[in-house]
Amino acid sequence: MRSRNVFISLLSLALTSGIVHAVNNTGAGLEATAKPGVKRGSYVEPKITHEQYDGVKIVVPITTDDKSIQGMKLRNIENGLEAANKWGGQVQSTVVLYAKGVSLLKNPDAETKQKIDALKAKGVQFDVCDNTLREQGIDFHQLYHVSDADIVPSGFAEVAYLQSSKNYVVDPIN
Repeated sequence: MRSRNVFISLLSLALTSGIVHAVNNTGAGLEATAKPGVKRGSYVEPKITHEQYDGVKIVVPITTDDKSIQGMKLRNIENGLEAANKWGGQVQSTVVLYAKGVSLLKNPDAETKQKIDALKAKGVQFDVCDNTLREQGIDFHQLYHVSDADIVPSGFAEVAYLQSSKNYVVDPIN
């Protein structure tokens, strides 16, 4: 008798779970479980649960000539600056270009120039590796808005130096 009761309980649980699963997959009954005022898939205003983004210093190395990755990294920086500003903080950013990453500043298209100019206007520093310039035979005067003050001896070493100086390296993909 006891095993029959256990079997009936398990069968009941399985059927109930199947019904709940079916209801959730069809979308029926979502209103009862959703938070009031929030539609499924709608945008939710983010909340900060920690201190403001203030005094954060980041380094973004760019070592690829892939334009989509370069553009993504520039957008990441812009988004980070905007988020920090919106939440009452400040982020300082340095982009370190070495290896194939220097291509970002070789004849950039109008959209890329606009992104670079906007970031520089917000205080973003663009450092260029001297080793790369020498190895690739590039005259820095031919790069977009690069001055001698933007040249660092080694991009790789500059990233390490900045990291040791409490700058956080943010490198989502390279």
